[in-house]
Amino acid sequence: MRARPISPERLVAELTERLLAAATEPTPDVAPADRPGRLRVAVDGPPAAAPQHLAEALVDPLRALGRPVLHVRAQDFLRPASIRFEQGRTNPDAYYESWTDEAGLRREVLDPAGPGGSGRVLPSLWDAATDRASRAAYVPLPPGAVLLVSGALLLGGGLPFDVAVHLALSPAALARRTDPELRWTLPAFARYADEVDPASFADVVVRADDPRHPALVERDEPVG
Repeated sequence: MRARPISPERLVAELTERLLAAATEPTPDVAPADRPGRLRVAVDGPPAAAPQHLAEALVDPLRALGRPVLHVRAQDFLRPASIRFEQGRTNPDAYYESWTDEAGLRREVLDPAGPGGSGRVLPSLWDAATDRASRAAYVPLPPGAVLLVSGALLLGGGLPFDVAVHLALSPAALARRTDPELRWTLPAFARYADEVDPASFADVVVRADDPRHPALVERDEPVG
């Protein structure tokens, strides 16, 4: 594998092209009547990599190309504080295993946007600041739409994404760029890298040690 330096603007442009191409590809082994006509995209990365910013940057270019887009943040699908903080407020294992309501994210967002789904998506489920249900209204996601889900630790849990984008940071860059108040999460990301290794299978891997100078990881094609 090699990393190709790229400007942040060109990164957004190339990702837009890749997502548009993926959205127009036929779905293998799925009958035409059962194809979702929607693309479910994970934009995965630690808070230090700001995956939500990359997802937000993709919205307007995709819309300009005629694709309806919905950006959902995984941080709006956290579990209640009574569950998140059951083992303390700074427990990295709890952060890794139980902070995100993956079942809710699947039920309210990914399954409705998937094959045979209704297209009726809930953009947020829980307001962590008030520790109450967000009471958001469902929104229709029409055929041809692109659903962007941004957040941390999204891959490896079996969530049904069609395309996975992973923002990778070296351990040194992750430690350097993580907010001091969140440094307790670093063991969770070390565990994620070791147990899941998202960079080994994500469809797109971006090295994001320096946000001003990202690089796209390109896998060498097999010979023969």
